[in-house]
Amino acid sequence: MDIYQLALRPLLFNLLKTDPEWLHEQAVHTLDWLSQTNDRQPAKLLNNVLTQSLCLQDSRLEQTLFGLHFPNPLGLAAGFDKNGIAANIWSSFGFGFAELGTVTFVPQPGNPRPRLFRLPSDKAVLNRMGFNNDGAAAMAARLKQGQQELNLHIPIGINLGKSKVTPLEASANDYLNSFRLLKDLGDYFVVNVSSPNTPGLRSLQDATMLGAILDLLQQENKTQKPLFVKIAPDLEWEAIADIIALANTYQLAGLIATNTTIRRDILKTQIIEKTGNPVTEEAGGISGAPLCDRSTEVIRFIWQHTQGQLPIIGVGGIFTPEDAWEKITAGASLIQVYTGWIYEGPLMVRRILKGLLSKLEQSGLTSINAAIGLEAKVKN
Repeated sequence: MDIYQLALRPLLFNLLKTDPEWLHEQAVHTLDWLSQTNDRQPAKLLNNVLTQSLCLQDSRLEQTLFGLHFPNPLGLAAGFDKNGIAANIWSSFGFGFAELGTVTFVPQPGNPRPRLFRLPSDKAVLNRMGFNNDGAAAMAARLKQGQQELNLHIPIGINLGKSKVTPLEASANDYLNSFRLLKDLGDYFVVNVSSPNTPGLRSLQDATMLGAILDLLQQENKTQKPLFVKIAPDLEWEAIADIIALANTYQLAGLIATNTTIRRDILKTQIIEKTGNPVTEEAGGISGAPLCDRSTEVIRFIWQHTQGQLPIIGVGGIFTPEDAWEKITAGASLIQVYTGWIYEGPLMVRRILKGLLSKLEQSGLTSINAAIGLEAKVKN
C-alpha cells in the first residue's frame, strides 16, 4: 500500500466526508493548472515529477492498433475528463491513452445532485451524472486553442453521447453534429449508447437504431477515424451478437466492453449513507469491482464470437495487475480504468504495468500483444 491508500484516501473518504463530485471537480481544476505548463515553471516541474514517479516505459507493453501507437495498454476511461480540460496531462500519469467525454452536442447540466456516491464496502461507485458537460462546441474550441501547446504522447479518444433534449428518433443527427465538430481533434471516437443515466439511451443499442447512427457517422468519417461502440454489461448474448454484426457491417475499429451496470443484486451495500435510501431505490449505474466478472465475460464472448478479429477495449472493475491480465487474456487489446484509479490512487497505473510485465515473464511471452485472448483460446 502507498501513502494514498494509507492516509490520503481514508482522509478524503471518511474523516472529511468529502462529496465525491466536489472532490472530482477540484481534481480536474488542479489538472487544468498542471496542463498549462508553457509559462508556469512550478507546474512544469511538478509535471516532470509526475512523469518520473508514475510512468513506466517498456517496449513489451507497446502496440500499434487501428493505426495508432499505444505505449502501453492501460488507459483512462471516459467520465473523468468530460470536457477535455486535461487532455495533455494524462500521459504524465502513466496512461497509454485517454478518453475524453462523454460529450453531447447540446451543453447540459446533467441530473440533479447528489448524483455520485461511493460504495466503499463494494469498492464501487454509483453514478447518475447524466452526461453533464459543456457541449461539443466548447470541447472543440478548447482542444483547438490548445493544439499548439499540446504535447501528446498518447492517443486521445472522444466519447460521444446523445443530448438529453434530443428525441430518440433524432439521435443519429445528434451524434453526427458532435462528430462534425470534433472529428479532426480526436484520435478515435466512441458512440456511447449504453449509459443508464439518459432516458431511453440504452434502447439505441437496438440493431436498427444503432445502425442508423453508425451509417451517418461513417458517411461523414472521410478520414477513417477509428470508431467504437460502448456497450452495456446487462445485454443478452443475442443482443451483443447483433452489435458485433453491426460492427462488421459498418467497419468499426472495435467495441468497448463495458459501461456501468444497473444490477443491484451483486452489491454488499444496502443503504446509501448520504440519502438514507436503499440502494435498490437509487437510480444510476454501478462501476468498480462488482462489474469485474461480467465485463470479462462479455469480453470473452466478443473475442470468441469474432475469433479475435475485432479489437476490444476492456473496462470494468480493474484494480490489480491480476484484474488487468484477466481482461487481456480474455480478449481485450486495451483496458481502461476509472473507479479503480479513484480507490487505488495515482501509483496504480505503474503498479499494474509492472504486474503485467511480470505476468508476461511468467508466461514466457515477449509482448503484451501475445497475451490477448490467451485464456479465451483455451476455453474456446
